[in-house]
Formats: sequence, structure tokens, C-alpha cells
Amino acid sequence: MFAPNIANQLKKTLKASIDNKEIAGGNFMVIKDGTEVFYHEAGFADLESGRPVARNSIFRLYSMTKPITATSVMMLIERGDIDLFDPVSRYIPSFKNQKVEKNGELVPAGREVDIHDLLNMTSGLTYGGTDKAGQHTEALFQELGSRLNGKNPISTMEFANRLGQGPLSFEPGSYWQYGTSADVLGAIVETVSGMRYGQFLQKEIFEPLGMKDTGFWLPAEKRDRLVKTYQDDGKGGLKLYAENHLGINHQMDLEPAFESGGAGLASTIDDAAKFTTMLMNQGSLNGVQLLKPKTVQFLTSPSLSGWQQKGFDIGHTSRGHSYGNQMRVMIDPGKAGFIGSKCEYGWDGWLGAYFANSPQDGLTFIFMIQKRDAGTMPVTRKLRNIVFSNL
Repeated sequence: MFAPNIANQLKKTLKASIDNKEIAGGNFMVIKDGTEVFYHEAGFADLESGRPVARNSIFRLYSMTKPITATSVMMLIERGDIDLFDPVSRYIPSFKNQKVEKNGELVPAGREVDIHDLLNMTSGLTYGGTDKAGQHTEALFQELGSRLNGKNPISTMEFANRLGQGPLSFEPGSYWQYGTSADVLGAIVETVSGMRYGQFLQKEIFEPLGMKDTGFWLPAEKRDRLVKTYQDDGKGGLKLYAENHLGINHQMDLEPAFESGGAGLASTIDDAAKFTTMLMNQGSLNGVQLLKPKTVQFLTSPSLSGWQQKGFDIGHTSRGHSYGNQMRVMIDPGKAGFIGSKCEYGWDGWLGAYFANSPQDGLTFIFMIQKRDAGTMPVTRKLRNIVFSNL
């Protein structure tokens, strides 16, 4: 356990963020050498009704889904079912004969996108933008949203196929740019396993680890635990946000046709801790060996080359880090914008769900909030700094 003055500082920092109406509420956990040494919850899961955040509150993970998707791919690699340099077209035919935009013109790509590109966000797939690739992706997301609750929703595989029919933003492997790569990985897992992506995760990861509250949608008996999402109201306060985003049904009350490997999961802090602890334990938890130690070492290592790293370095808050297998990895703590350790890895989500594992320190930090466009917030860094500076 932390000393009382440190625990009080953590609680005070979270309370200040809530009192300042930066966030409505949240919970966070610190695990040291496999033992939970701190947990705290504060604020509201629902401001309108006054429902407080609880330990079993359910949060939309958004991009914190991505490391779970990377783990599912590592399981297929261990089994010899796929090779990192397999072209994506082997599993999703539309990725054959793709084109890339150069000087405003579409020309044949120099090589095909492969699984390694998808894992490292060096595929040329983006989340949007002004170029032809970005316009194609944005139009596809708009269609995904318009068909979300209709009779013919877009499926995981249709979404990936439609992505492959569009152009790439850059030559595969030539650059790093955040995008839809993890959604394509989910479709590849479907092709290889013969199961829907959600079924694969349930059978191969969630059930073995005891992650009973994690999935792509919530049955009726769990929906009252889902945390409401808030956004700045422009007046120094918060207002409710309840729109669908990136093809995710915000209410999580219907089984989706599109199971997004990049953004679709919801979970609790305890379930998230089971996943992060499995990684810290070199792939095992409570006698279940999900991945081999060498595989975990590969999964949690930086993978970008020098020219790819230039794309990642554009983000001011990513300085001191590299990227690999759907996660950031700290490579130079002195350049990072917060206190941490070399080889620390993790990721965050659009609504603020966040985790970091630091093998060097035997430490895991998990923070769960629901705030539009949150990612890694100032309060997240403040809490981290308190924890890491007191190791």
C-alpha cells in the first residue's frame, strides 16, 4: 500500500479534476509485483441520476481494445496459423492490387500490405483526412453509422473488405499513421479461426482469464452499470454525449454486426487488470498460459524503423516513445512528458480508458473515465506522476 500522504495526494488530484468539471468521475488502480496496492473511485457514472462510479462500472474502451486485438494475433502466430509477412490479401482479397496516392494521383502500391504493417500502423490505412484514402475511410464510417441499426448493418468482414477497395495514404511500411489497421486484424482473425471475432475473443481470451464483463455489447442485466459519457459544454462544465462513433453503438445494447478490433470493447477495471496482469506475468494468469514469454516480449517491444518513427514523433505527447503491436513503448524516459521507465508499454482510448505496464518497476497503472476526445488527459498524467515518482 502507498503511504497515507501519497494515497491522499492521489485522491485529492482525482477529486480536483472532478470538482473542476474536467471529468464526471472515474476509478483507478495500481498493481505492484502482482498485488493490488491501491484502488480508488470517485465522482459519477451518471451525473443526471447521481449514480456514482463503482468498482464494477463498465467503460467503453475504444482504442484500449487494440492491445487485446494484437494479443489475439499473437496467439495465431504462436500456433503457426499466420506469418507476420503474409499479405493481407491472403485473408481479405480486396487488399490485392491496391493503389496509393502520390502527388494527387493513384498509382499501384510498391508492395502489398502485410500483417506486420497492420500491427504497427504502417499500413497506409488511416482514420480519415483530406487525401483520397482519408476521404474513402470517412465515407465508409458514415455508411457504417447510417446502417448501424438497420436491417443490413456492415459486418466486421465487409468493413475490412471495403477498406481494401480504397487507396492507401502512403506506401506500405514507409511511414507511421494511426488508423483502421486493428479493425482489419479482427477480420483476419475471423478468417483464420472460422469464428466471429467476438466469439474468438470470448473463447480464447476472456473466458480463460475470467474477464466476465468484457465484450462488444452488454446484455440487459449489465446495462445499468455502463458509465455515461460527457463532453465539455463550452461554459466550463460538462454535458452528456450519447452519439455513436466509429461504428460503435454508444448504448452497447445490441449485438453488433461490426465487432471493431480497434475500438469496440467495453470492460471493467477489474477485467482490464486481468488482461494487463497476464502480460506482466509473461502471458499467464492463475495457471492459464495465454501466451508464451517470448511472444509477450515480442508483443511489448517497439517495432518502428527510423523513417517510420518520424510519423509517430509528430505527436507532441508521444515524444520519448516508439510504437509496436498496437501499443506505445517508452524508449527514452528523459524525452517523455511524464515520469516513467524504459520499456513501459500501454495504450489509451478515445474516451479516456488508459493502462500502462512497467516491467522494470513491476507496476501497472489503470485509469477508467468516459470523456469525449480524452485519450491521455492531464489528470491521467498527474496521477501517473504521483505513482511513478513514489516508487
